[in-house]
Amino acid sequence: MINLIRLESVASTNTYASQHLAELPHGTLLLAHSQTAGRGQRGNSWESEPGRNVSMSLVLKELPVGPRRQFAVSEATALAVADTVTRVTGRNDITVKWPNDIYAGDSKICGILIECGISGTAMTHAILGIGININQTVFLSDAPNPVSVAQLTGRDDHDVTAIALEVAQRIAESLATPFDAECLHLRYLSRLWRREGVYRWRRRADGLVFNASIASVSPDGYLSLLPAPPASDIQLQPFAFKEVEALL
Repeated sequence: MINLIRLESVASTNTYASQHLAELPHGTLLLAHSQTAGRGQRGNSWESEPGRNVSMSLVLKELPVGPRRQFAVSEATALAVADTVTRVTGRNDITVKWPNDIYAGDSKICGILIECGISGTAMTHAILGIGININQTVFLSDAPNPVSVAQLTGRDDHDVTAIALEVAQRIAESLATPFDAECLHLRYLSRLWRREGVYRWRRRADGLVFNASIASVSPDGYLSLLPAPPASDIQLQPFAFKEVEALL
């Protein structure tokens, strides 16, 4: 059961969730009309026109996985968004860009920021921050490749609340008991952006740009790449998040 709480204006739904965590039950969906300091990965801000997009955080306190498999929470979240956007837009090119951005073609439609609490060998909670571009059609930030549901469908009257609730329900169902981690992981792999083909990548440690294809993503979230000419002889270790980036 999803417990919906609407917030008129908040700095960040993830920050609000963290500050009020003790009083928020499992399954609480915080949906903001306006975020004044929406957060993305790597400390980036998230542009969102008030009332036009999904700006939400889902609080989970009953999780079927421990800290070693917390990437499964990221997989479930990304797939829930991808499946929902696919249904709403009717498109077949909605994919997950490792680790959990959602793309339509080569354009970003959703960013996800997951913050987990860990105590010993248990994951005490997860706050799933999700921003989906829905009815916004003009983007003013310097983000290189934003796109919205409205731009994909030619309609700017999509029901933001209904979409947020659908995403939350899909996540809850994916992470319910009994939990099938292997099936979830296989679905994630099949939905990867640029899963087939050779593309350019940049290793962040030294700025090396190279050609490679995706070999796999491990259940704990590490990305393995297979070098391609002219970089076939370089040695690549599996990458953690922020250690490598795909180039558009």
